Amino acid sequence: QLTFVESGGGLVQPEGSLTLSCAPSGFTLDLYAVGWFRRAPGKNYERVACISDADGSTDYIDAVKGRFTISRDSAEVYLQMKSLKPEDTAVYYCHAYYSQTMCVSGLHCDSWGPGTQVTVSS
Repeated sequence: QLTFVESGGGLVQPEGSLTLSCAPSGFTLDLYAVGWFRRAPGKNYERVACISDADGSTDYIDAVKGRFTISRDSAEVYLQMKSLKPEDTAVYYCHAYYSQTMCVSGLHCDSWGPGTQVTVSS
């Protein structure tokens, strides 16, 4: 399975910043586009950002646009989060795709790593 180990979550105050990382388990990262998803309490998985394997093109949902930045290097994928809001509270996950187009679509298979908890609260 194409799974990740996510890290970097924690408790932050509103308007605070946090950077998440995910590392692939048992596969070569540069062959895949990667999406960041989140799952808030009582909610389903929501795709928040994508980054392509080919040229680094990115895509964001409107709720995080201008606040979140997805990036990657040879080993990991990152999500830099700024101006955090309570509604950003969720467990965050990475998901691998064969194409950026599929990531942007928001479709996913039911295969997740452990995720990392982000809690935004005063």
